Amino acid sequence: MRVLVAGATGAMGAQLVPRLVAAGHEVFAMIRKESDKSRMSQLGAVPVVADALDRAAVEAAVREAAPEVIVHQLTAIGHIDTRRFERSFAATNRLRIEGTDNLLAAARAAGVRRFVAQSNGAFTYDRTGGPVKTEQDPLDRSPVAQMRSLIAAIEHLEKAVLGAGAIEGIVLRYGAFYGPGTSMAPGSEQFELIRRRKFPVVGDGGGVWSFVHIADAAEATVAAVQHGDPGVYNIADDDPAPVAEWLPELAAMLGAKKPLRVPRFIGRLAAGPAGVVLMTELRGASNAKAKRELGWHPAHPTWRQGFEV
Repeated sequence: MRVLVAGATGAMGAQLVPRLVAAGHEVFAMIRKESDKSRMSQLGAVPVVADALDRAAVEAAVREAAPEVIVHQLTAIGHIDTRRFERSFAATNRLRIEGTDNLLAAARAAGVRRFVAQSNGAFTYDRTGGPVKTEQDPLDRSPVAQMRSLIAAIEHLEKAVLGAGAIEGIVLRYGAFYGPGTSMAPGSEQFELIRRRKFPVVGDGGGVWSFVHIADAAEATVAAVQHGDPGVYNIADDDPAPVAEWLPELAAMLGAKKPLRVPRFIGRLAAGPAGVVLMTELRGASNAKAKRELGWHPAHPTWRQGFEV
């Protein structure tokens, strides 16, 4: 198939594009910078240049590629400052709203058959009820103020993709990425903070995180390109775990001392309300549907294996 990957230059693109090429697809990489053309060509993709926020440019790029499938991986996530959570996600939120709308408009005009989009299942589920959520559970219905724009942008993306009419819309709610090119990899800032005991456990550390290795997330995305009914799929490993469990284990893997523990009010001062939510109130995500309906099984079924460095 002819597949256009929008947002092909990030950590996901480095894993996804070669896998799509190896699976026999003709891959087009929508990039913003001319300077990225060579790298995309080396990965086996045909580069097409367009700013995702420029609708005319996006429509031209989609016409040029004439894809059967569009994969929407547009993000602009850099360092996440939980004290300024809204600012950290502002550019990505815009891509999830305007970028999604532009890609879908171009997809309709070009007769694209399937549209696969990146969503977030790591930080977004409602913080009530059991510790692990399925795709049937709602997103956070009363997010803290700093996270409202993130949830709103994700809801916009999901509603637009799933309501795209004749286009088969698939939403992939990825867990927290780790592995090459991500913020949780050997030498990364987050690992160094943990190594230096500057990443404490806040409160009871009861927030449940679902992780996914970036390579496993890419494999799931290839599966969603090729088959599976329209709908939402959680893409996470088999081992959702509270912060109080995974953070000390990761510290031990890094050869660091046990993380410090601080009460919630100290955590709120240091990391803001969003940081406290991430540490104490998150819910994990079940991957049962993706395994059952996409035939996907993570090569790193647990972060305990995948985090080993």
